[in-house]
Amino acid sequence: MRALLVVNPKATATSARVRDVLARALGSDLKVDLAETQRRGHAIELGARATTEGYDLVVALGGDGTVNEVVNGILRGNTSPGPRTDQPALAVVPGGSTNVFSRAMGIPRDPVEATGSLLDALREDRSRWIGLGKAGSPGVAERWFTFTAGIGLDADAVRMVELARAKGKPATPSRYTRATLGRFFFGTDRRHGALTLERPGEEPMEGLFLGIVGNTTPWTYFRSHPITLTTTASFETGLDLIALRKLGVTRTLWAASGMLTGAGVRGRAAVKLHDLREFRLVADRPLPFEVDGDYLGEREDVHFTSVPSAIRVIC
Repeated sequence: MRALLVVNPKATATSARVRDVLARALGSDLKVDLAETQRRGHAIELGARATTEGYDLVVALGGDGTVNEVVNGILRGNTSPGPRTDQPALAVVPGGSTNVFSRAMGIPRDPVEATGSLLDALREDRSRWIGLGKAGSPGVAERWFTFTAGIGLDADAVRMVELARAKGKPATPSRYTRATLGRFFFGTDRRHGALTLERPGEEPMEGLFLGIVGNTTPWTYFRSHPITLTTTASFETGLDLIALRKLGVTRTLWAASGMLTGAGVRGRAAVKLHDLREFRLVADRPLPFEVDGDYLGEREDVHFTSVPSAIRVIC
């Protein structure tokens, strides 16, 4: 079995030691080629190369951004509605700060333990087909996502954290919290909902202030504490959507408080939809957009699609 090990050397918890231990361990069972990412988007190219060159497995060592790029590379040009056996399987060894996807898959948080778990899974032929989300906008290439996508406030917070990281500051949970609160109070128009939800066969829903899409639960973590957007999101179902009709301080704090208790977003201001196969969020002005915690710029029209059994994960 041929494997491509994709390493992000700049990921928060990734080191040369972890890389070397993983490469040696995998080399005992697989024919392993090593590739380190050199820039943003490079892991997409490496994942696409793995598919083109017939690799059996791609192992991503890095955070959620690295995983997202590898997935987008593996699935580049994939328009199949179901499982494909002609693309590499995915494996993940967590090396980022939050590692939402790997935790959702039950992968150990410690990279060495995760490596041992991966080797056991390979020897025991354990794997799982999971559904993914796909987001596209006019004139922009579609982007796959593994656990979340968002347009509006949450993406704006991601943008601020990425600006801080560019200045050498770490992407800590407290920094995300400060960025979210800062953009809520000082960077968001809380009087006008710019988004309209469009679904096949349904009347448009106007005046929404943000839209967050979930493909699994929990949505993210604050250190070790899970943050629940919706209790129903799953890799085995369609996409869940959370939107807010109001963005007043009291209503928003009440809606968000359920995320800390495990109940998910709550309150009359919240729109909660489960198991969606297809929908669009259209904005009357450009709004920040993110997938899997990576800021992708501003968008005015995003078409979301759920793709069942899109990729096989060794776990």
